[in-house]
Amino acid sequence: MAFELPSDLHPDCGPIAWMLGTWRGNGHGDYPTIEPYQFGQELIFTHDGRPFFHYMARSWVVDAAGTKVRDDAIETGFLRALPGGKVELLLSHESGVVEIWIGEAEGGKLEIVTDAIGRTEGAPEVTGGKRLYGNVEGDLLYAYDMAAFGEALQPRTWARLQRA
Repeated sequence: MAFELPSDLHPDCGPIAWMLGTWRGNGHGDYPTIEPYQFGQELIFTHDGRPFFHYMARSWVVDAAGTKVRDDAIETGFLRALPGGKVELLLSHESGVVEIWIGEAEGGKLEIVTDAIGRTEGAPEVTGGKRLYGNVEGDLLYAYDMAAFGEALQPRTWARLQRA
């Protein structure tokens, strides 16, 4: 699907402009504390001309045939663009975890790591993360590595999404 840069896009958002819009697709989840699973997902990146995108993601667990089994995760936040391709992501999860991520974007790639994590009393014990997003053949591919529940940083979810 063709993508056109918005005329009111803030110049600092140039390195992440390819992410704008709605993306849908499927992914995989795995971690030592859970059974491997498949999921459907939707990511939405919007802007209003200021140097940030509003971000919202939701996912649902699917069976082997791709049929929805149940709702899964929701996260929302702000992807802030700074001069020179630097980025910050402020992220809040339905599970009670809030995170600050920092990193860089260039050449159709965004790489971020956690800088700070807060959680409510009932939230899971997440201690670190790394995310990599890339524009590959017009699709959005991502990989999320997580450190949690006493486990070292390791792959948690990965997906390939198409522009809707």
